[in-house]
Amino acid sequence: MKLSNKQKQFLKGLAHPLKPVVLLGQNGLTEGVLAEIENAISHHELIKVKIATDDRDTKQLIIDAIVRETEALAIAKIGHIVVLYRPSEAKKIELPRK
Repeated sequence: MKLSNKQKQFLKGLAHPLKPVVLLGQNGLTEGVLAEIENAISHHELIKVKIATDDRDTKQLIIDAIVRETEALAIAKIGHIVVLYRPSEAKKIELPRK
């Protein structure tokens, strides 16, 4: 799925007041954490995940793995927080036109 810049900006605006729903700890990306992310994104469509690592390369690898496994889009990365979006069947978030 491809989003326009306007749609990404819209989603960033919606994500701004959200708190991270999943926190990755010392164990990193485990099956349990992936299942929790999958559950949260299926329910909310737009979530924040906090990745507690200072290494940029490791953080990017974790983000890439989450995106690959959940088939979500990484809308924004700010510090240790990544914003993920994946539309559900119910279409809770109505995106603006391209």
